[in-house]
Amino acid sequence: MLESVGVARIYFERRELPPDLQRLFDTIWDDPGDDRPPAAAECSPPLDVIETETGIEIVADVPGVHADALHIVCAGNVVMIAGQKTPSACEHREAAFHLAERAFGRFARVLRLEGAFDAGRANATLVAGELRLTLPRIDDRRGREIRIPVH
Repeated sequence: MLESVGVARIYFERRELPPDLQRLFDTIWDDPGDDRPPAAAECSPPLDVIETETGIEIVADVPGVHADALHIVCAGNVVMIAGQKTPSACEHREAAFHLAERAFGRFARVLRLEGAFDAGRANATLVAGELRLTLPRIDDRRGREIRIPVH
């Protein structure tokens, strides 16, 4: 059975990000015609963070987002998933909306993961609007006995 260790903490404040991720955040949102602050997010896809015996899986619902509109970056134990969801064209030019619940625009979700993970072996797939990011666990070798042969 897995220990419950509080696998992820989601950042709600951009100022809590490490400086290198703040710069990346600014780069992704670098739109000279946009007068909103770089951290503005118009939609926020829901996430599941799942701890398995072999690592961590992060699953995000991103319907309508194309793979080329997604940016996934790992820096240390911080993972950032950012992208943009564009609205589909409305066939009815003169129609008035009575209900509009779908969110569109830019988004970024940032998580701090506990434990050691191999970002170099991470795998991301996007199938039917579901992004699945798998981060394999690295065995923590601290405190373990390692025998070194003498030749």
